[in-house]
Amino acid sequence: MDGSLNLRTWQNGPVVYVQINRPDKSNAYDEPLLDSLERIVIQQEADAKISAIVFCGAGNRSFCSGADLGEMQKKDFRSALNLRSAQVFDKISACPKVTLAAINGAAVGGGLELALACDIRIAVKGARFFFPETKLGLIPAAGGTRRLPKIIGKALAKEMILAGRILDSSDAERWGLVSEIVDFADLLPRAQQLGEQIAQRDLVAIQLAKIAIDADSMPGMDSNFELVAEALLYQVKLEKKGGIN
Repeated sequence: MDGSLNLRTWQNGPVVYVQINRPDKSNAYDEPLLDSLERIVIQQEADAKISAIVFCGAGNRSFCSGADLGEMQKKDFRSALNLRSAQVFDKISACPKVTLAAINGAAVGGGLELALACDIRIAVKGARFFFPETKLGLIPAAGGTRRLPKIIGKALAKEMILAGRILDSSDAERWGLVSEIVDFADLLPRAQQLGEQIAQRDLVAIQLAKIAIDADSMPGMDSNFELVAEALLYQVKLEKKGGIN
């Protein structure tokens, strides 16, 4: 159990679960919760026994509704220049472990941005996905404008961000926002199954493959990274066999 009452963590074999536990606030996050979230990710990065990190929300209505409105109302426009959520979600996106969003309900605003930062997204039937920011005089500045177009294409991303289109779970699966829809009772068991499948694969290969897949969105990343990754994997295999002194 994490020290924060608003964030629960538990481990099942090679999979760690991180649950936002504020169902009375639609699992909205505040800065202390984001700080705890970042600490957990850093801790799991260093644990060789962990292959996957699953992010989920408490209850059956909301995955995460984004930033806590009470906290937002106390900030001025300058806070948008250094969003804590953007820093934490970028950390999740760059995590060498495989990250999964087990979306148990609505993923709204920053909650959708948290899901977008994950490698794999699965959702329950009835989940909804939307960005209310532009109606509030804001933009999805914690990764939404960067990540959403790469996943569902610019046209639909613009419709969601600029016109407020809401995707249901079927829409989300059809457009590739989520890879799978399951019943609520099957959500975490399916996440566990995926995590165990990931654990059977080579950790170094997974880390390099993640970087190669995301290379087009990483500034300064060599376009021939796949060749570099193959060379590194070959070297690692030789070292394991004792072929390099």
